[in-house]
Amino acid sequence: MGLLDGLLGNASTVSKEEVNKELSDLLTVEESVDVAFRLVRDLIVFTNRRLILVDKQGMTGKKTEYHSIPYKSISHFSVESAGHFDLDAELKIWISGAELPAVSKQFRKDKSIYDIQKLLAKVCT
Repeated sequence: MGLLDGLLGNASTVSKEEVNKELSDLLTVEESVDVAFRLVRDLIVFTNRRLILVDKQGMTGKKTEYHSIPYKSISHFSVESAGHFDLDAELKIWISGAELPAVSKQFRKDKSIYDIQKLLAKVCT
């Protein structure tokens, strides 16, 4: 997946080195990035300890929200693949004790969403 996929809203894999550098102020000493996906300007980062959702806001993207979710707090998640008429795939993540999903991300194609689902299944068991 390349630049065009990222611009169209498809998730693309990002190098660990790039994400480690970008999140160096957030990561603990014992924490390392396992894999990361870029969705336009946002990031979905799986570390060895938690899931970090990076939401770049505003026109310039200088304002950034970092949503950190420890794996043990994820009670369940769902993946909805894209259909013939509905071209968006969707990922939803629920946190323990919450009725509504804490995270809801949409993807234009559903290939990366399956990779993300596999990672969540691995770390949330």
